Amino acid sequence: MNHPQHATLLVELLTEELPPKALARLGDAFAEGIAQRLAARDLIDGELSFERYATPRRLAVTIKNVRAVAPEKHVREKVLPVSVALDKDGQPTAPLAKKLAALGFPDFSVNDLERASDGKAEAFFLRYAAPGATLAEGLQAALDETLNVSKLPIPKVMTYQRPDGTNIQFVRPAQRLTALHGTEVVPVSALGVDADDTTLGHRFLSEGFVQIQHADDYAETLRHKGHVVANFADRKETIRTHLLAQAEGDEVVMPESLLDEVTSLVEWPVVYTCRFEDEFLQVPQECLILTMQTNQKYFALTDSQGKLRSRFLIVSNIETATPGDIVEGNERVVRPRLADAKFFFEQDKKKTLAERVPLLANVVYHNKLGSALQRVERVEALAGAIAGLLGADPAHVELARRAARLAKADLITDMVGEFPELQGTMGTYYARHDGEPEEVALACTEHYQPRFSGDALPSTTTGTIVALADKLETLVGIWGIGLQPTGEKDPFALRRHALGVLRILVEKQLPVDLVELLRTAYAQFAAVPNVAESTQAIYEFCMDRLRGLLRERGYSAGEIDAVLALNPTRLNDVVARLDAVREFSTLAEAASLAAANKRISNILKKSDGATVGGVQPALLLEPAEKALYAQLEQVAPRVQSQLAAHEYTGALTALAALREPVDTFFNDVMVNAEDPALRANRLALLGALHQQMNCVADISRLAA
Repeated sequence: MNHPQHATLLVELLTEELPPKALARLGDAFAEGIAQRLAARDLIDGELSFERYATPRRLAVTIKNVRAVAPEKHVREKVLPVSVALDKDGQPTAPLAKKLAALGFPDFSVNDLERASDGKAEAFFLRYAAPGATLAEGLQAALDETLNVSKLPIPKVMTYQRPDGTNIQFVRPAQRLTALHGTEVVPVSALGVDADDTTLGHRFLSEGFVQIQHADDYAETLRHKGHVVANFADRKETIRTHLLAQAEGDEVVMPESLLDEVTSLVEWPVVYTCRFEDEFLQVPQECLILTMQTNQKYFALTDSQGKLRSRFLIVSNIETATPGDIVEGNERVVRPRLADAKFFFEQDKKKTLAERVPLLANVVYHNKLGSALQRVERVEALAGAIAGLLGADPAHVELARRAARLAKADLITDMVGEFPELQGTMGTYYARHDGEPEEVALACTEHYQPRFSGDALPSTTTGTIVALADKLETLVGIWGIGLQPTGEKDPFALRRHALGVLRILVEKQLPVDLVELLRTAYAQFAAVPNVAESTQAIYEFCMDRLRGLLRERGYSAGEIDAVLALNPTRLNDVVARLDAVREFSTLAEAASLAAANKRISNILKKSDGATVGGVQPALLLEPAEKALYAQLEQVAPRVQSQLAAHEYTGALTALAALREPVDTFFNDVMVNAEDPALRANRLALLGALHQQMNCVADISRLAA
């Protein structure tokens, strides 16, 4: 059989229905595994280029410019050390002959070998040209390695039996294998199935078997003859386009996760419009939307203001000119789901959130930290304390306490029991129904914010306070019982909680001390045994998170290091300080002052507290130290004035006037003078200078 030297290779594995939530990852791993393993065997001519495909019943890849045979490889292989290969008379030994025979070169003599150092001692090396692997050999090895269940993102491995009695392990039973190099079948097998040039089209819309004439024609042949859109990304965009077209001006609620899952369920997507009774719109729309998405994989529609419509869209795997039965069937299926949601909502409203709070005593939060009610009581007290730290009046303190007390009560409602994703959201609805103040109602939702990177912060003061209290209680309590994050493991999401606290403090510019917040949170655990005081460790953990947060916002490592080196505990002005440091860095004097500050820091570290006393002008003898002192006396009030007004850029800019006298001082003055009084006075001068230079940030961290 004459294979073309270079052609597109198609490999398709047809299976029973694959798990939809894993399909995209499986498709990527299958395609990348085969393509990269063929490239590693030098079976790709030029740059690796491949297309991945994944449908509910198939994983496939087409790879461009695949060789029929890999080029010869020039091999240089170590045979034996010279001391082993030759005897004391310089004659070849038996181990050498045995080694050459094992390598397949029994007729080679010592003269055919290269003698060179292996880095430690002299050795003999064998040089030869090894024939390249054939495509059949390389593809078989690539398939065996790629389809190893330990190499694929398989959620649950299935063991099944082939007709011949062989037991196979894979994600789902394999049915067919297609392997085409151009127009030629590559003789390989996988999971007990031999390759050919035929696949299966859509279960209902095609005639069944579809022959692929050429590997390049795979996707188009399947589309036109098999009614299958094989490319996952193409199929997803087709669904998105059809959904928007069917929306008729409404907004489609289509999270990417739902789009991905639906794309994994159909091979030939068709969108139809369905309806439900308007009476269900009395139920909070989040419940209805989640019901449709979670249980039925439907797409809800809203108007331009975000209000739910009684129309919804379905993605079917069947194209027909008379979709009445499909539409009616889906409407019939969704109706009891919506009725359940309505029932849960009506039942939940019969008991207020306040009446539910005592029931949290029956819910274990953590066996070392008590019940959910005990946790609520800690969060309630902490929320009141934080409100006080922020200067809230007594009425707003009580508002914060009330919100904290009710915020978790919806966890034991029927609706949240059915849809845990609605915790907080349902609390807001029920609090409004109970007649609670709007800020208390909103706090039921907002205290979870931010839930993830980029999520919105609480919009209300009460929501902000309860969010801080909730996250701080978790951080201090879980850390205190020894469950802090380790490596990749963070089962209690303490990194997320820390980032939430930091974002609230930084972005809302709250004038409150982080360390004081942590100590206040720890105080709520006074009655809980075995909660270790970990304020310093949690503060350092938060600072590490803050560094990453600030890097994401575009600040350089040097800028961040300069500001955080001062170990700030109030974070409301961190961004302003960073902006000031960035502005200062553009000054002509910045590099010189940063280098001088670094030098001063090193001198003062070795001075063992010799800067305790103030500067005595009478002991300033050298013109350079007198000039520096005089300039410092002029600059310091300006720096402190700008600092008091939080004008950090102005404070740092004022330091520019010190560049020349500082440079002259270090050129002309011996700091470590023999006279102890002179030395102490000069160190005191450097200490005063250091204090002014580091009032906004440690600018020595900007030194190259």
